[in-house]
Order: sequence, then structure tokens, then C-alpha cells
Amino acid sequence: MFDWRRPTNLGVKNGYLAPCKRTPNCVSSQADASDREHYIAPLKASMEEVRRAVESLPRTRIVLAQSNYLYAEFRSKLLGYVDDVEFFFDGAAVQVRSASRLGRRDFGVNRARIEQLRKMLKATP
Repeated sequence: MFDWRRPTNLGVKNGYLAPCKRTPNCVSSQADASDREHYIAPLKASMEEVRRAVESLPRTRIVLAQSNYLYAEFRSKLLGYVDDVEFFFDGAAVQVRSASRLGRRDFGVNRARIEQLRKMLKATP
């Protein structure tokens, strides 16, 4: 049976989001830059800009929004699988972590979502 419960390791602890597991279904701007499977560059935007961009995406639910932290759940269109996506403004950039809640592979969905957000944020005047 699938476990749909929200992970307990989410949030910011000592300035860091949870690290990605070894599985290839997670990206994080706080992963080692040499880890090509998991590393993704942080976002250059304000938290308000990030929130507006996230809210504009389909099948998205914002779970928690604070001045320097945002947590959202994204559901897949076909089967409703959940990805947990976090954003943390560390004073210089918005750190990001996007991970599939279930399974091992995500076929690049988490990386593609963050890159889509990056393009949306660059297009914001």
C-alpha cells in the first residue's frame, strides 16, 4: 500500500532544507554542485514572486507560507502523485528542494518544474 502521508523532515533546520535521498527523484539547490543528479541552482527572486509563480501552476496547493519559507504540494495530472516542493530565502537567493513523495524515479519532473518556475520568474517585470 502507498504511504501518502506528508514527510516529517520538511522545513528549514539550521539554514538548510532536508537533503535529497539517494534516489533520482529529487533536486535541491543545497546539494553539492558536483552532484549533477540532484543539484539545481537557487532562484533569484523574492519570496512573493516565487509564491505568485507557484500559485499560477495547476494542481498546486500551498501548505505553508511564511516570510522566508514556502511549502507547496504538486499533484500529477494522471494519478495524483504528490511532489513536496520547498523554497527558503536565505538572504541571498531562494533555495529550493523538490522531491517526489513516492517511487524512485520522476522522469525529470521535479527538475523541469523548478526550471519552469525559473523561466516564469525571469519573465516577471
